[in-house]
Amino acid sequence: MSTKLLNRIVNTLCALAFCCPATELHAQWTIDDCQAKAKANYPLIRQYDLIEKAKEYSLSNINKYYLPQFHLNAKVSYQSDVTRIPLSLPGINIPELAKDQYQVYLEAGQTLWDSGTIRAQKKRTEAASDVEKQRLQVDLYALEERVNQLFFGVLLLDAQLEQNQILLDDLERNQATVAGCLEYGIANQADLDAVKVEQLNARQIRIQLQSTRQTYLDMLSYLMGETLDAQTGCVKPEANRPLPPEEIHRPELQWFEAQNRLFESQKDELKASYLPKLSLFLQGGIGRPGLNMFSRELEPYAIGGIRLAWNFSGLYTRKNDWRKIAIQQSSVDVQSQTFLFNLNLETTREKREIQRLREQMKYDDEIIDLRRNIRRAAEAKLTNGTATTADWLREVSRENLARQQKASHEIEWLIALYRYYNQLGIKN
Repeated sequence: MSTKLLNRIVNTLCALAFCCPATELHAQWTIDDCQAKAKANYPLIRQYDLIEKAKEYSLSNINKYYLPQFHLNAKVSYQSDVTRIPLSLPGINIPELAKDQYQVYLEAGQTLWDSGTIRAQKKRTEAASDVEKQRLQVDLYALEERVNQLFFGVLLLDAQLEQNQILLDDLERNQATVAGCLEYGIANQADLDAVKVEQLNARQIRIQLQSTRQTYLDMLSYLMGETLDAQTGCVKPEANRPLPPEEIHRPELQWFEAQNRLFESQKDELKASYLPKLSLFLQGGIGRPGLNMFSRELEPYAIGGIRLAWNFSGLYTRKNDWRKIAIQQSSVDVQSQTFLFNLNLETTREKREIQRLREQMKYDDEIIDLRRNIRRAAEAKLTNGTATTADWLREVSRENLARQQKASHEIEWLIALYRYYNQLGIKN
């Protein structure tokens, strides 16, 4: 074959390899990706926009109080008596006021000074919106723990499936050894059947592990809004990670602070409600009588001026209003202290669990090495006819259990570490 023809073949194969999709590649999800997808897909996330829009509408309505306010009034009245002038002068007719009176007028008012009422209302509206947002953040934070449980559940099952495959490979390899011993009369059929039983048990366990893994993936798929099939993989986070500093960043704390800000804004609004209000007014209308009390005709009129209004009735309930707010603040303080107390208990327990698993993990590799040596010695004895198949299977099971314990310890350590992150409110 010529060099030119060989290069053409190589180039063609490279082009085909480049153009053909890699069907063996499957989706690999990190825990951060899963968290982001779950939050974006969670229906409650849309509540953020609704809260923000409601705040904007409320603030827009409050700002309109700075605009002139219009009132249309109409009044028809009849009174039993009217004012009379007790004079009787010759040649002078003093008219008598009408007992029935009619009045329709439009009044425009422009606030000059509201004692901070509008500003306090805007502050309260923004504070109330922050409380709702922080409460929503608390609800969404619980979603992170659910995603963590499913994600690490898949990782734990992956580790168990890996160890299960190693066990199946060992059993298949040693089945041939037992079959050879059977030919030479060192073993009997019962020994070979015992190996086959262990293989069947391992396959049953594998089916159960695969089914449970798919269940976890289905639940994670529902939370994320993504299709996760059996080939989907979860990327195991870095195992050697130090413990973060004990700084609490939980959204519950921001929620408590937002509630206290709301209470302070309510206090400001109460203070403003007790103070006088100053405004301009202009009133125009038609009435009988108009501004001339002695006229019996419908006449237009106009009045303008400055109005000072001071409502004292709020002072009756002032103390009780302040006490109610103080009680609500005390209740939030108690909730905050209780939350921190329980959180400290949880973090203390979780730190101890992390330390325990870390200490156990130090000996996992040594235990596996020793179990491997014991299993190999049992295999040699089985081949030489100095040990039974049951002895060898027992050592195979113990070595498999040691590998499973190592895999479980590592995943359990990651679970405890990320639970500790979640308790403190620290991002991964």
